[in-house]
Amino acid sequence: MHPRAREFRDRVRDRYGLDLTIESFPEGTETAADAAEAIGCAIGQIASSLVFAAGGDLVVVVTSGANRVSEAELASHLDAESVSMADPEAIKDILGWSVGGVPPFCHDTALPVYVDETLLTHETVWAAAGAPTAVFPIAPDDLVELTDGTVAAV
Repeated sequence: MHPRAREFRDRVRDRYGLDLTIESFPEGTETAADAAEAIGCAIGQIASSLVFAAGGDLVVVVTSGANRVSEAELASHLDAESVSMADPEAIKDILGWSVGGVPPFCHDTALPVYVDETLLTHETVWAAAGAPTAVFPIAPDDLVELTDGTVAAV
C-alpha cells in the first residue's frame, strides 16, 4: 500500500474509529475514467475531491466523476463573485494532500465541503485515499456525514 494511503487509513481509524478497505491500483486512478476502469464501476460512482478558491478561501467539492463542477453554480452557493480551481501548492499546504489523491475528509485544515447530489443516487461510491493509486468504497450517506458536507447541485 502506498505510504500516503496508509497514512490516510490510519487517520480515519484515529479520528473516526473506522477501518476502511483501501484498494490499490498500480496503474493509477488519477482521473475519474481511470478510476472507474480500474475498479470496474460506473464513472458516476467516482467521488472526486476537487478544491476551489473563492476569494481568499478554499472549499472542497466532492463531485461525481460523470459531472463537471459549474464554477458559476458553486460561486452562487458560496455567495462569491467568482470561483476557480485552487493552486496545487495551496492544496498540499492547507489540506495536506496532493492533487490526484485528495481524499474527501481527514484534511489538515477543516474546510467547507460540498457533496454533489448525484452521488447520493448510488449505493456505493469510490473516493481517493491519499494517493493517486489508492481508493476506497463508501456509502454516500456516510460520505456526507464524515465530510460534514452540504449536499448541493454543483
